[in-house]
Amino acid sequence: MKKNEICIGLLILVGFIWGNIFETQSQPVDQEIKNEYYVAAYIWPSCHDDPLAREKLWTEGIGEWEVIKKGNPRYEGHYQPRQPLWGYEMDNNPKVVERWIDVAIDHGVNVFVYDWYWYEEGPYLESALNDGFLKANNSHKMQFYIMWANHDVKHNYWNYHRYGDDASILWDAKVDWENYKIIVDRVINQYFKQPNYFKINGEPVFSIFSIDKLKESFGGSIEETRKALDYFRDEVQKAGFPGLHIQWNQGGGSLMSEEKAREFKKNVDSMGFNSVAMYNMGGMAEDYLVYGANSVKIREQMNEILDVPVFPCVSIGWDDTPRFPKKGIKDIVHYHNTPKSFATLLSKAKEYADQHPGQTKLITINAWNEWVEGSYLLPDMLHGFDYLEAVKDVFIDKKYDRY
Repeated sequence: MKKNEICIGLLILVGFIWGNIFETQSQPVDQEIKNEYYVAAYIWPSCHDDPLAREKLWTEGIGEWEVIKKGNPRYEGHYQPRQPLWGYEMDNNPKVVERWIDVAIDHGVNVFVYDWYWYEEGPYLESALNDGFLKANNSHKMQFYIMWANHDVKHNYWNYHRYGDDASILWDAKVDWENYKIIVDRVINQYFKQPNYFKINGEPVFSIFSIDKLKESFGGSIEETRKALDYFRDEVQKAGFPGLHIQWNQGGGSLMSEEKAREFKKNVDSMGFNSVAMYNMGGMAEDYLVYGANSVKIREQMNEILDVPVFPCVSIGWDDTPRFPKKGIKDIVHYHNTPKSFATLLSKAKEYADQHPGQTKLITINAWNEWVEGSYLLPDMLHGFDYLEAVKDVFIDKKYDRY
């Protein structure tokens, strides 16, 4: 072959390669990521300087780190204060979140669920999502959705060091129709339209933490609450989406009596919820193995009584003593609370997802960074990356796959 023919051939090959690279990079980022499992970790966005938080709760300008750093042992061997491996980083710093995203993806976590608040007729702690996650250079790698954490807050709940025994209400999460419409518009335009917002069947997922508080916002009426949710659906469709997937978040949860179970199903059906998830897995006990067994029973009961998908949740632990001076060993998960036990429970959640092929394989984890509640995947000085490795073992390396 002549030299010029070789050169031409090389040029054609190079052009083909660059063309493919360009075509790949130019693919629209709003295509849903095709993963078999959606492993979603909750994010509690409290560790940054929020104006309302500085005024009412944490004056040092480091958010809830102010309280977390003051955690103290309540019994021999109690791991307090918790010590993050990477230090006391601000969760609204995009460089911090870039590292979060890379580490999460590498270990099998591909969705972040951001707690989202609306107090005093405005957003609260929103900078973690707006300035941290959405401004991270690699945010396109990670899907996200919102859980509206519409619960009341007592003065001394998030900082008893400041408020002592003052258990009066600091923030009432009830909203009126005017604020509700503002919330709907804000969520649709600021978040749902992001190309990496998590969807099920093309519908943005919106989780609601307190259904009782939601009903209270609309006069305590199931019918009026349904109207409010239908208004949200209509606005989402007007924005060009096929619909809205509204998720009932059960918080912790516990086994229900037959009467409570019937009422629960009636409420889910009457208000038109599309699925049920949990913020933590429910059934808390001092022994993590008992905690896990309780959670499986709770999940099985909900799955049995409901006609909509129930998505499994796995918690890492529970220790919220930094918030409560009177709590002790019986209020903490401390027996058998290991990364290995967590991985085993994750494998059960994965098995549950496999046994429900008709629903999206969504599994939630409590949590990515609940330092103040002792439930976090982020590496610390005690376990390092062990909890992240547990997720990787189950969902990527499949060391715990029973098949």
